[in-house]
Amino acid sequence: MTRSHDRLTGFLRRHASALGVLLVLLLLLLGLTVWIVVHGVSARDQPTSAEVFLARTLRHAAMPRRECAMVNPVQPSDAVLEEGRMHWADHCALCHGNDGRGNTEIGRNLYPKAPDMTAPATQGLSDGELFAIIKNGVRLTGMPAWGGASQAQDDQTWKLVLFIRHLPKVTPDELDRMRTMNPISPMERREAQAEDDFLNGTDAPPSAEGGAAPTARKESR
Repeated sequence: MTRSHDRLTGFLRRHASALGVLLVLLLLLLGLTVWIVVHGVSARDQPTSAEVFLARTLRHAAMPRRECAMVNPVQPSDAVLEEGRMHWADHCALCHGNDGRGNTEIGRNLYPKAPDMTAPATQGLSDGELFAIIKNGVRLTGMPAWGGASQAQDDQTWKLVLFIRHLPKVTPDELDRMRTMNPISPMERREAQAEDDFLNGTDAPPSAEGGAAPTARKESR
């Protein structure tokens, strides 16, 4: 009995820090569960401080240490930055915005919200962490896994990491250029075509009800 007690005491002493962290996480998870039961699961709410702490702690704990320690193998240049900027505008801006601040219709309504990529909390991540988040995604968030297993796809992800580092210094001219690279939905494309047709005199603009407005009948001369 004494030996068992000594072994248990020794185990608790050796792992006291880890057990303390686990206990804190369990208490936070319990509190979060109670909060969700009381307040519901609407995505319109802002995450609580406990949720933010828990999410960041779990994300950091789940990040492979090998990937966190990786150094960006792509050397910065104007051409590389342009590639990263184009890729960001075409793939990432829908949620994160061209300026990276997440102030888009989708970004504002995600839960958790799309992070501000220019903020210290994001810029403070290592290049390897940013690479891993882009490539592997983050479970239970709106962040999907991008890229694949090929070296070419990894190189593109590293170029995105370089552009993320550049986001706090992005210029108005860059933002204007990126807007021309943003994807256009089929509805936006139809609206633009209808407007062009109307301006060219070949069709009428859409009415408020969604149909075409009546075309003015030309007088015969």
